[in-house]
Amino acid sequence: MRRTVQDVMTGDVAVRGSTSFKELVRLLNEHRVTALPVLDVGDVVVGVVSESDLALKEVQPLPEGHTPIFESARHRSERAKSGGTTAATLMTAPAVTVGPETPVTAAARLMHDRDVKRLPVVDHGDALVGIVTRADLLKVFLRPDDELRFEILDGVVGEVLGLAPGTVAVGVRDGLVRLAGQVPLRSQALALEKMTKAVDGIVAVESLLEWIVDDTGAQHSPSVTVPLM
Repeated sequence: MRRTVQDVMTGDVAVRGSTSFKELVRLLNEHRVTALPVLDVGDVVVGVVSESDLALKEVQPLPEGHTPIFESARHRSERAKSGGTTAATLMTAPAVTVGPETPVTAAARLMHDRDVKRLPVVDHGDALVGIVTRADLLKVFLRPDDELRFEILDGVVGEVLGLAPGTVAVGVRDGLVRLAGQVPLRSQALALEKMTKAVDGIVAVESLLEWIVDDTGAQHSPSVTVPLM
């Protein structure tokens, strides 16, 4: 079963655009978070204010009349934020958000692509329901080995591929999987390896699977192995 954002997200405090700089600092410290979603009067997420945004207050401002002729949009934004006093003037907007049903893998990809460390989680009306951080997404790698092994044997080997019990041996240690045994078709061996890699919490897969008939029309090439035991 693929994990979604709602499986790993946490509840979080949110602020209004009028929240003061000092109150933002207090809330970050009190709740031990690194960013706060900013809501409008309709409780819709309009931005995120982070420690990085607030830290710009510590940056030495440019002397009067020394604004660069050629200045990047990022530097202009940072310079404006350094003078901000409320969440509305300090936040990064628009907020990059996800829905609770978003797969963990898709959320991780979005964080990487947009270079953000957390994502507000919103419902269909864009109302805040939680927040997911990089640390939250890594929680899938804390799944016990026995749980991973059961999901592979029951969900992939048995339910999806319909292979008889005992056809495939599955070993899991620290999220590293070893597949062994003989299946009727090479396409089944390839599908099993691919689907096992897609199980949330799997670190790597070593396939020692053999097959009776090569139904792929491709010449077999040895698998790259990862020592597990």
